[in-house]
Amino acid sequence: MTTSQCIMIILLLFLPITDFHAEKSRNGYVWLRSQYENLEKNDSTAFRYLRIYISKAKKDSDFVRLSEAYKFAVYFTPSNEGKLSYADSTIYAALRSKQPELIGDAYLGKGIFYYFNLKKYEPALAEYLKAYEYSKNGKDEYLHQKIIYHLGVVKSYLGFYQEALDLFKQCSAFFEKRSKEKSHPNTLFNFKRGYFNSIHQMVICYRNLKQYEMADDLVDKALLHLADQDRFLLEKSYLLKCRGISAYHHKNYAGSIHDLHSALQEMVKSNDFSWLSVIYYYLGKNHMVSNENKGLYYLEKVDSIFNRHTFILPEVRPAYEDLITYYSEKGDRDKQLYYTKQLLKVDKLINKDFTYLSSKIHREYDTRLLTESKNRLENMSSRRMTYILIFIVSTIFFLCLFVIKYRKEQNIKLKYLLLQDKLNNKQYDILIIDKQDISVNTIKTGLPEELYKELDLRLQKFEIENGFTQKGLTLGILALKMNTNTSYLSTFINENKGTNFKTYINGLRISYITHLLNSERKYLLYTIEALAEESGISTRQHFSDLFFDINGIRPADYIRNRKKELGIS
Repeated sequence: MTTSQCIMIILLLFLPITDFHAEKSRNGYVWLRSQYENLEKNDSTAFRYLRIYISKAKKDSDFVRLSEAYKFAVYFTPSNEGKLSYADSTIYAALRSKQPELIGDAYLGKGIFYYFNLKKYEPALAEYLKAYEYSKNGKDEYLHQKIIYHLGVVKSYLGFYQEALDLFKQCSAFFEKRSKEKSHPNTLFNFKRGYFNSIHQMVICYRNLKQYEMADDLVDKALLHLADQDRFLLEKSYLLKCRGISAYHHKNYAGSIHDLHSALQEMVKSNDFSWLSVIYYYLGKNHMVSNENKGLYYLEKVDSIFNRHTFILPEVRPAYEDLITYYSEKGDRDKQLYYTKQLLKVDKLINKDFTYLSSKIHREYDTRLLTESKNRLENMSSRRMTYILIFIVSTIFFLCLFVIKYRKEQNIKLKYLLLQDKLNNKQYDILIIDKQDISVNTIKTGLPEELYKELDLRLQKFEIENGFTQKGLTLGILALKMNTNTSYLSTFINENKGTNFKTYINGLRISYITHLLNSERKYLLYTIEALAEESGISTRQHFSDLFFDINGIRPADYIRNRKKELGIS
């Protein structure tokens, strides 16, 4: 045998082993992740491998990796509906992992989605608060500070400027300190970016608290630090925007226009339409001083952003007042009417977002009134004092009711999300017959093999044809339909389903109606009575109780949450 022949034999012997390891590698978590982790945001081609990763993690009951996979799914899904669904799945998997920091990160991700994608600040705040509760005792300090930062952003938007400022001061101190330590370049970059973003948010708070000197001083120092930095162009543009706004208020219109235009390019690149709207507004205000046509161009761009995104910051609301005034003076009634209607839409949106702010104003106002009344009434009759005490007790009572209702609503929402996850992942279906060996079951039940097979086929047909929706269905009626007796049918169901006839039928009915509610919108418009009728259950209350027992949520609560998710009014 020649040397070349020996080498060939050795290669052939090792070839199957090599193929085995290559195949194993291709099925591994690390390899699967490497196929999609560097793709661009919203690139749905990632799901070619991501779905395999998710399926593998589910099979292995690896909820840490499953949570990570769902987080990637949020990133790569193009639609907002898909992102929200996967954000909920991320939370579900994180909760199953029982790791507080992973749960905190999952809630943070959903909050960021609400904030950046939908500009829904109140739901974002609710998710951030959940994230905070899970992270505050954890070891991941970066995650904790990141959550605090996002809490501050929402609080600032809702008008809690002093509360937000305190949070941003904490964040800036943390990020500044960590950015000066020795670490990986990417980690240092994140710390520095966190620091500059915290400074930007502090400037916004100081300006709204009318502490203009503090705001201007922070901007100047930060921009000086960023003068030779090329990696933080977006952060620099935020600060230039702030300096441009300050210059406008100081009537330095040329300087303001220069800074605002310098900030504009990066804002357009990042598609940060909320701050773009602010820049356009102040560019419009600057140009209206000397060039009305140019000023109108920028003010009207504020409206175009509002029309495109159905979002507006309260700071730019006066743009509509300026446009209404301008066209009123010019006698253009059509445009005056248009911008009046637009302003009404803007106010409606702002009022909706500012429910929390309004309630805070009322609480503070009422507290002052109560304090003044207390001082005046200290020497009054005990009868009047009793009224005050009754009022206070009543207030506390109703506040407690509100808290209880809120917690109940949060529990309902969690139950809804868990049920939806089961439905979406096809983990909900109730099976009638476990497909086991016929001979084993016939021995277990004591039924003849032929009878067992016949009952098996008839019961499957009964399910497929939704025979269980017949009202007043009893074991006797069903046995008659299947040409058997109640004893045989009862024994068959008990042994193969692990439950009695009544529970079995009720389970099928609720499973049937739950799938209809989840998949067909028209059933969401049905009354509870009509849904009970559709499923074959005699009364509304019995239907509601069964739905709750099986699904953990009342049908009315499920329908309300499903409508909200689908945007059905």
